[in-house]
Amino acid sequence: MKAIATQPNLVDQVKDALLEEIASGKMSPGERIIQEQIAQALGVSRQPVQQALLLLRNQGVLQDAPGRGLIVAHLDADHVAHIYEMRAAIEGMACRLAAGNISEQALKQGAAIIELGRKAVASGAIAKMIAADIKFHEFLYSLSGNPLIGPAMATHLTYTQRVMGEVLIEDQEPRDIWDQHAKILEAIGKGKADLAEKLAKEHLTHASHFMVSRLKAS
Repeated sequence: MKAIATQPNLVDQVKDALLEEIASGKMSPGERIIQEQIAQALGVSRQPVQQALLLLRNQGVLQDAPGRGLIVAHLDADHVAHIYEMRAAIEGMACRLAAGNISEQALKQGAAIIELGRKAVASGAIAKMIAADIKFHEFLYSLSGNPLIGPAMATHLTYTQRVMGEVLIEDQEPRDIWDQHAKILEAIGKGKADLAEKLAKEHLTHASHFMVSRLKAS
């Protein structure tokens, strides 16, 4: 891990750095978390590390260790299925709300994210693939016009990153889901609310089946 500069959102930076380490497989399920080592590696004090660890525990990425302390949580396939079920419902609604209410500038922004995602898949870099996917879904939330959707989904997206990392590490040929993303954005741009909602739900339902099947097979 690289040292990071102190900024107002330091806790979020520490949290993101830890999540990337876990999602990329550098920290394994069951591995004990040592605050002092993390603080030293990131070049920060223990306080933001402690706060970041609590956030990740509350979001299911970490869990209490036997005795005391925290460990990297083992993934629960049923919990993953429940998260994707919720995401399908809420993101379907977000896409319905966004349909017909998107500017040309936003369409260009969405197309740029899709291009970024395609390049990430081509690179094979797990961190880049995960970051691009999360960025696209957060973009959909912003298009909805409902300011409650993003905060409500934040915890689920954090856990999703953990899931994606676990699966991508074992998957020698990562799925290219960006054609699906492009079709969702196209439906939104054309004001096809029913289709946008349908495509979003199908996208996440298929993702759920893929992720859960891979987790159960591992």
